[in-house]
Amino acid sequence: MKKKMKKVVKIGKFEKLFYSFAVLLLIALPFTVVFLQATLSKVSVQVEQVKQQIKTQEKKNESLSMKINELASLDKIIEVAHEQGLSYNNDNIKTFDE
Repeated sequence: MKKKMKKVVKIGKFEKLFYSFAVLLLIALPFTVVFLQATLSKVSVQVEQVKQQIKTQEKKNESLSMKINELASLDKIIEVAHEQGLSYNNDNIKTFDE
């Protein structure tokens, strides 16, 4: 009877390194995906908060702009002048035309 000889295949160092890297990649990939999704979610929340702050600031700016226009109106200027004991005289106003 002849004994069948089994061939033993030896794995080289490069192949061991390659397989180790592949296994490590398969283990690390899901964790990386979850981490990146969490980071993306966090950034999205921050973006929405900044957008809300921008809207709030725009409303404040608009309100202040309206108040400036109100205070700079001719009627308000005349009112303040009368409160200070001054009178409005259109002849004393000089304009510079270019």
